[in-house]
Amino acid sequence: MARNMTRRTVVSIDLGATPSARRRPDELAAEEPLEIRIRKQPLAVTMRTPGHDIDLAMGFLLGEGVIGKPDDVVTAQLCAGTDAPNTYNVVDIVLDPAVPPPVTDPSRNFYTTSSCGVCGKASIDAVRTRSPFDITTDPMEVPAQILAGLPAKLRARQRTFDRTGGLHAAGLFTATGDLLALREDVGRHNAVDKVLGWALRENRLPLAGHVLLVSGRASFELTQKAWMAGLPLLAAVSAPSTLAVELAEESGMTLVGFLREPRMNVYTGQQRVTL
Repeated sequence: MARNMTRRTVVSIDLGATPSARRRPDELAAEEPLEIRIRKQPLAVTMRTPGHDIDLAMGFLLGEGVIGKPDDVVTAQLCAGTDAPNTYNVVDIVLDPAVPPPVTDPSRNFYTTSSCGVCGKASIDAVRTRSPFDITTDPMEVPAQILAGLPAKLRARQRTFDRTGGLHAAGLFTATGDLLALREDVGRHNAVDKVLGWALRENRLPLAGHVLLVSGRASFELTQKAWMAGLPLLAAVSAPSTLAVELAEESGMTLVGFLREPRMNVYTGQQRVTL
């Protein structure tokens, strides 16, 4: 079985017409720590589902404003770490000498969890990172009918979710509804990092004219990550937070929530969603 899943025996209880309890195998989404190092120096630890770890590390550094293009990274490789047997839960990255190294001080504690990517940071100033991309002038327009169909396309490709029921997903789409990349993870922010890291390595930044769709809610952090990648439109299957709406409005991003066919709420940048 792949490292993104594991199998355990559970007791399944059914309280239907004929109550019963039986033992059966169940598949769980894997969660393991990933340590991100810069020139062998620890920078961050995130709890994630193994897979696409290089993309996750690259997307993380993009969201933090450390890198902005493929040439900013000289090498990025999985390392064995100190575990026995080796789990390859370490990514070591060598930055180009021209790239300023990330600041590591107590106010920017980079420890993250699978549920929250910024909860380790000690101050509000440490949370906010300004994007190098101006998306206010992005002329992108997407028919609402195309947006409404994106969650079904995302769900149809969530193969690990089908077996575990325990993963979030993020998908990068074109304005015509074509799926370019999809990643799953126990952490929604990790799934987004994996997608944006892929886009960075493919030299697709800024992602002008593209749509990022996330399962679940749109948080401040996910909105900031989308902004750092130059995305003009972020859509979420569930609700956005107040800070997500405020940041989307400030950056000129279109933010769509409760995207569940045939309805959606457009919170900011209404001009990009057409009927």
